[in-house]
Amino acid sequence: MLKLFKLLGNKRLFILLMGLIFFIAIMGFTLGPRTNLSWPEKFVKDTVGFVQSIFYRPTSYIAGLIEDVSNLRALQEENERLKIALSHYTRDKAIYNRIEQENARLYELHKFTEAQKNQYNYTYRIAHVVSVNNDPINRTIKLNLGSNDGVKVGYAVISAEGLVGTVSRVGNFTSTVKLVTTMDAKDPNSNGISATAQGKENEVFGIVETFDTNKGMFLMNKIDDPSSIAIDDTIVSSGVGGAFPRGMVIGQVKDIQVGEYGMTYTAFIEPAASFSDWKELIVVYTPEVLE
Repeated sequence: MLKLFKLLGNKRLFILLMGLIFFIAIMGFTLGPRTNLSWPEKFVKDTVGFVQSIFYRPTSYIAGLIEDVSNLRALQEENERLKIALSHYTRDKAIYNRIEQENARLYELHKFTEAQKNQYNYTYRIAHVVSVNNDPINRTIKLNLGSNDGVKVGYAVISAEGLVGTVSRVGNFTSTVKLVTTMDAKDPNSNGISATAQGKENEVFGIVETFDTNKGMFLMNKIDDPSSIAIDDTIVSSGVGGAFPRGMVIGQVKDIQVGEYGMTYTAFIEPAASFSDWKELIVVYTPEVLE
């Protein structure tokens, strides 16, 4: 026993002995699997596992943190790409809607002019509205066609729905259109429109020469036989006198009353044209004034 204490008192010998025990334990631990482990092997295995757990947890935490930061950066970049794609989509959608609306308008105008070409020997040309003068006394619009395009004073201007007005002034590249809603029989400079009911050209004849701003309707005067015209008849220009081309749609009959002197009748015509929000209009080139 005394020799054992002396042996343990020798530090070098004690360290060597402990190293030998540790080496034997490691050798036993690294050998093939066994059912029962010795207590040194168990001690070493538990110690190693404990030390590994101490280092593994913070290491895995740091690795996970680095991975999360990397994923967050990738997510931010993806969000930026999606925002750019969304802005492009919004811009392209607006452009598409505008083109679709413009194509729809032009398609309607094209159908209208084709139908007219098949019926009357007129030439039609689409013009874009440049500006609108909303003066209630002298409301006019300006088109981007002028004398260089063959436009002349007196040409009729129509929309896809109906008659809009006549060209009152012409420049080289633009022309001014006086709206038919400014017509007044008391104005010596106002020209009336010889009109008839569509499908009854040989039965009805009258003059559209006034626009009632309060009722928002044209007054078709000098109708001799009221039985030849009916509510909801479509009124068109007759072409008599040459001031307006034949067959331009003016509107629909909404009421028929006895005229001012009781000798003739007056029809109240609701305009076919809307007289608002124009993008394009059509200038009618009549063959009577073509050179």
